[in-house]
Amino acid sequence: MERILGLDEAGRGSVVGPLVVGGFLVDRERIDRLVAAGARDSKALDPEERERIFLELPSVGECDVIVLCPREIDQYVAIGKLNELEARAFGTLVARFAPDEVHADACDADPRHFARSIARWARAGCRIVSRHHADRDDPVVGAASIVAKVRRDRAIARLRRQLGEDIGSGYPSDPRTIGFLRVRLSAEPRIPGWVRASWATMQRVMPPRPARTLDEFDS
Repeated sequence: MERILGLDEAGRGSVVGPLVVGGFLVDRERIDRLVAAGARDSKALDPEERERIFLELPSVGECDVIVLCPREIDQYVAIGKLNELEARAFGTLVARFAPDEVHADACDADPRHFARSIARWARAGCRIVSRHHADRDDPVVGAASIVAKVRRDRAIARLRRQLGEDIGSGYPSDPRTIGFLRVRLSAEPRIPGWVRASWATMQRVMPPRPARTLDEFDS
């Protein structure tokens, strides 16, 4: 029985919260059931639909995620290797599931290069197919995208409850997120761990800091 692993991520472009890599493993003969459940690109679904399908997925296959925190993301962005961080997470899920074949949504401009990077981290001999828009075209990757998106949405909801404020979606395109960051960061002595300090957005929202005098450097 051939087992297919779909891989995708959610939250790559967010300035707040984690990047979540999702995996969904299914027997090839059950893919029709996956389609019937409505599995497809999570971006094409509203939150209620995503939650409904997410709750049905365990009856069809197996789910797992890897959560990458902002500080780890910042470390890899600093050396220009965010794609490698994602490939490592994808490869880790491949190693966990040991599938016969992998279908991955490529975050790299070169899908074949991304597949080779996944294989290095997976250290497995299975076939890895990586391509752009796989979440849109492949229901197994669509299921993985739902897993990643729902788990990230839940992480953002937890952060919202912890902070007691409307943080929006966490993306730079969301005016609520930008407004929240401008107010919140003005009251913080340092950048909190739930913010991606390496994002260019931070230059736009960080409040100006007073210049330090020579006397302050000497003290």
